[in-house]
Amino acid sequence: MAFSPFKFLQEVRSETAKVTWPTRRETTITTIMVFVMVALASIFFFAADQIIRYLITLILGIHS
Repeated sequence: MAFSPFKFLQEVRSETAKVTWPTRRETTITTIMVFVMVALASIFFFAADQIIRYLITLILGIHS
């Protein structure tokens, strides 16, 4: 099977034309949601880390 770069680029261009690109509004909303989820995940993992740290120091009897 021979490989034709020209045919490949034609097919790529054809497939790219079929893509439904998001609007600016959709992109903005999605970006905001990503930042919100990152903030929530950060708070959750910080709290979980602090709780685990407290429990470990309590179990091992380490006081700083």
